Amino acid sequence: MIHALREGMGCETISLWHKDRDLQGVDMVVLPGGFSYGDYLRSGAIARFSPIMEEVIKHANRGGYVLGVCNGFQILTEAGLVPGALLRNQKGKFVSKNVHLVRASGLSTMTAGLSETGVYTIPIAHGEGRYHADEETLKALNDKGQVMFRYAEADGAITPEANPNGSAQNIAGVCNESRNVMGMMPHPERAADPNLLNTDGLALFQSMLDYTRV
Repeated sequence: MIHALREGMGCETISLWHKDRDLQGVDMVVLPGGFSYGDYLRSGAIARFSPIMEEVIKHANRGGYVLGVCNGFQILTEAGLVPGALLRNQKGKFVSKNVHLVRASGLSTMTAGLSETGVYTIPIAHGEGRYHADEETLKALNDKGQVMFRYAEADGAITPEANPNGSAQNIAGVCNESRNVMGMMPHPERAADPNLLNTDGLALFQSMLDYTRV
């Protein structure tokens, strides 16, 4: 993630440690993917209580931008910064592969620059990526344009077969009601370098830079 933002996008990037209590004035906090605290208990459940998260929550509540990817998304749900939860994949297995995404909403500044009809090929790598929320929450997310991405076929069709983990309504990413905090399971930073033969993730980072500048 640091490489994609610093080298790929030319962003000034500061590395923050989980025990830090100072965000050092960053405009956007990015919670990256991977694993935290061994994913004991459940993914993101312990990391949510890291000292740095106190500052991340304050930053988000002030309207500051926060992006959580994969484990970062799990931490956001555990912290209550975005609705829903991430459960074990439907088939109970870790899944690592490329998937296709479509933008479900452009109401957040983070996705405003993405194509309404574009299909983005982005990798996933998770064992607990099945997005879950109750029916009332799902309705609210749809009504308020808070579903950011859905898993789709290569032609953009949203089908059960395109859903890699059993997520409700093929949901791959959501934002909070204020639309300044977004979580997503796919890894755009792993699709942001020509050496990886995939640069589809750059579109998301470019949208964030173009529409979230302060």
